[in-house]
Amino acid sequence: MTPPGTMKAVLLTGHGDLDRLEYREDVPVPQPGSGEVLIRVRASAVNNTDVNTRTGWYSKAVCGDTNAAAREGYDGASDADGAWSGALSFPRIQGADCCGEIVAVGRGVDPARTGQRVLVCPMHRPQSSDDPHALFTFGSERDGAFAQFTTIDAEHAVAVDSALSDIELASFPCAFSTSEGMIQRAGLGAERVLITGASGGVGSAVIQLAKRRGAHVTAVISPSKAGAVGDLGADATLARDDALPVDAFDVVLDLVGGPRWPALLEALSVRGRYVTSGAIAGPIVELDLRTLYLKDQTLIGSTRQDARVFTDLVGYIERGEIRPVVAESYPLSDIRIAQEAFLKKGHIGKISLHVP
Repeated sequence: MTPPGTMKAVLLTGHGDLDRLEYREDVPVPQPGSGEVLIRVRASAVNNTDVNTRTGWYSKAVCGDTNAAAREGYDGASDADGAWSGALSFPRIQGADCCGEIVAVGRGVDPARTGQRVLVCPMHRPQSSDDPHALFTFGSERDGAFAQFTTIDAEHAVAVDSALSDIELASFPCAFSTSEGMIQRAGLGAERVLITGASGGVGSAVIQLAKRRGAHVTAVISPSKAGAVGDLGADATLARDDALPVDAFDVVLDLVGGPRWPALLEALSVRGRYVTSGAIAGPIVELDLRTLYLKDQTLIGSTRQDARVFTDLVGYIERGEIRPVVAESYPLSDIRIAQEAFLKKGHIGKISLHVP
């Protein structure tokens, strides 16, 4: 196909409330540069990182949970560190999840890739940087999939062979790669694992990926969602206010943080591994160092991912080893409504977006 000159897209115009998200129909279609491909986006999804970036929650001036001002934004949040990697340039097209089709290629890319159905790896090292720790997130440091067209380095557009729908495939990239990254960092095997925030996009993904490795999964969720997470493979559930058993888990995969955080280390066994990739209940926690050193525990932060994380994930999809969990879907033009639904936290899995 010959791409049009303009496209429909959602622009994030700055940090703040939902009004910062503007649906436009006159946004120029990007052109693929050297080594890049142009993708016709078919579907995307909503993630915590989209909301956190919009509100400026990543700013160190913010100490509250991710929902405290998720509609209107956070007072005092600084533009200098409002995104997870620092300052962003606006307007920005968000959307870390992308399922689509390659419709054009830049210089140096095999033209035979045109027509491939692809998923975009949402997190990767920028080719232009000499810093081995530099990291770009699709939809944050560069424009993402809340648009009809997007560009990405060809190596990060990974071909996928699956009978799943575009909406279903778009539920995988961000949540499942975050989850797989946590699990690979933990070195999880057939062990006892506790998962917090287990009903969201990442939490529901972690359950499936942990069970794939033979783990015994205990999920912390609201009681009304116990049946659904059991269907995903959880062996046991605990309500959010339940007392956690002491020394009961080899690994804790935590997406919540907040005031109950000390109990997670008490629940972790001697030589247990704790991995975090989120703090929806608040980023500031209290640590008793005696628990950490007397139990020889390991604390691991998980953001950066080895390249194998995403290629492994696509393999799991193609072999049917994991399944999508889509709670609702909305047209891209209803992005504000979709984020409102996301913030109610009544869903299990992902809220997806149809791209026209």
